[in-house]
Amino acid sequence: MAKNTFPPIKTGTSLLTKVVGLLTLIAILTLVVKHPTDAATWLSQAGHFVGTVIDGIASFLQHALG
Repeated sequence: MAKNTFPPIKTGTSLLTKVVGLLTLIAILTLVVKHPTDAATWLSQAGHFVGTVIDGIASFLQHALG
C-alpha cells in the first residue's frame, strides 16, 4: 500500500473556541438589547471606518498602478 503523504485534517473545534464565540454572541446581543442607540452608532462608525479604509486602498492602487 502507498503511504499517505497528506497530514490528517483536524475537523473539530475546541471547546474553548466555542465558549468564547458563545460569550461574544451573548455580549453583542446584550449590548443591542440594552443600548440599541449606542450599538447603532458604533455599527455606523465601523461601517464608515471600513469605507474609509477601502477608499484609501483604492486610492493607493490608483496612484501605484496608474
